Amino acid sequence: MQKIAFFDAKPYDRESFDRVNNGRYEIKYFETRLSEAALPLADGCDAVCAFVNAEINRNVIEGLVKRGIKILAMRCAGYNNVDFAAAYELGLTVVRVPAYSPYAVAEHAMALLMTLNRHLHKAAARTRDYNFSLVGLTGFDLHGKTAGVIGTGKIGRVFCDICKGLGMRVLAYDAYPNSDSGLEYVDFDTLLAKSDIISLHCPLTPATHHIINHETISKMKSGVVFINTSRGGLVDSDALLDALRDGKLGGAGLDVYEEESEWFYEDHSAITKQNKTLSLLVSMPNVIVTSHQAFLTHEALSNIAVTTLDNLDAYFNGAPLVNEICYRCIGDAGAPQGNVALCSKRCNGRCQKK
Repeated sequence: MQKIAFFDAKPYDRESFDRVNNGRYEIKYFETRLSEAALPLADGCDAVCAFVNAEINRNVIEGLVKRGIKILAMRCAGYNNVDFAAAYELGLTVVRVPAYSPYAVAEHAMALLMTLNRHLHKAAARTRDYNFSLVGLTGFDLHGKTAGVIGTGKIGRVFCDICKGLGMRVLAYDAYPNSDSGLEYVDFDTLLAKSDIISLHCPLTPATHHIINHETISKMKSGVVFINTSRGGLVDSDALLDALRDGKLGGAGLDVYEEESEWFYEDHSAITKQNKTLSLLVSMPNVIVTSHQAFLTHEALSNIAVTTLDNLDAYFNGAPLVNEICYRCIGDAGAPQGNVALCSKRCNGRCQKK
């Protein structure tokens, strides 16, 4: 029986994976994130399972390979935290979970928007103190407003559908537009200028890093509500904070943060030395920060466990790896990042290593 070193394990991970695993693998759960210091925990294992906040750099990959580990199973969709050049060079196979529940993330994005708009977080806090005043809780109708959606993959399209269901006009921007989606695609600047709400649903790549910055924010409507449930690195946090302070942004709902890896998923309430920008964002009355929990539904957790273990089954059984990501796939000219279907360098359903 193969052994899996499972890093950054939370109680909900154990529950979902144990239920799906049903004795297929021996899973060694560790609460610590995968890092260079944590590598000895993987001794004697055949595979490693990591999450979105692990920093999987060259040193970590070298340490895994030296321990005889040939596959890294990411139990998430994002993979910007993995050094794929090193993985390709050293022969480490990397698989992921490309889609676990687009509904979970899209619904969380809408929950952030509705909570901000109708001040539900403030109202709930007031009534706990038996304060039933309505002063300062005025919102606006979402019906008739324009939502700008940046990124129209599965999650982005579900969010568009929710917006349309509320009677909103939807403007979409994507580097690779889906002509069959029925969406109204516009250029990036047009979306910024015409949207009352802007929501990010795109991957973090070199091209999208800090796509929201001082310059792009200056092109937005005054009072626009901003939502990010994708990746923190898409946003220049200092620029966002400045725009919230001067009133350019009417509010922000953030499930991700640029420097979240040291803070999210853990209880830091007793720590006095905190991240300055994050502390300022959390303290603002028109900002809601959740700790990268948009994925957290029973359905999504089950799908993550099923796909992750299916990925491992395929690897150990010599089957095609439909969810493999490799350096050569990403490097294919003109291919959407991670779209292995367009990679011309696959052998028996697997990316060829050096």
